[in-house]
Amino acid sequence: MKQKLLILVLISVLMLVMSACGSDQTEEQNEQDNDAKATETETSASEVSSTGAETETTDTEKTDMKMKLFIDDQEVSVEWENNEAVSALAVQVKAQPLTIDMSMYDDFEQVGDLGTRLPAEDVQMETEPGDIMLYAGDKIVVFYGTNSWAYTPLGKIKDKTEEELAELLGQHDVTITLK
Repeated sequence: MKQKLLILVLISVLMLVMSACGSDQTEEQNEQDNDAKATETETSASEVSSTGAETETTDTEKTDMKMKLFIDDQEVSVEWENNEAVSALAVQVKAQPLTIDMSMYDDFEQVGDLGTRLPAEDVQMETEPGDIMLYAGDKIVVFYGTNSWAYTPLGKIKDKTEEELAELLGQHDVTITLK
């Protein structure tokens, strides 16, 4: 049932994106849209400032404010990437929080099955502790060590040292929750 709902949500989002790509707007309409977006961003920045939170309003930080990561019920601060995989994940999480049972792998990462596929843009890279990656399009990986492989970056844990990550992730299998 959850997968059917997720599929319907993803199809709806894709239909909206595809219909937006096919619309024929004039330059004047595009300029008006850009002006409206700039005004909206300025309003968002002032609203965030009044609450005492960070004042920058890049797309990455907007996603930060919308999606939270918990490792065994401990919230960690994540700087999310601005890509299609994170956008699709945020849509899924907005519909319903996602809890994933993770498994330790090779003394440097925790891996868990998302239960769905996300858009993948895998790139060969060297990971670092705190990196959160999409692997094979349907698995989430949280690193407390390093590795070299092809992944789609999802985000990075910002409030833990390498030692804290090893203690949090390197002792036993964990459960992560995205809200």
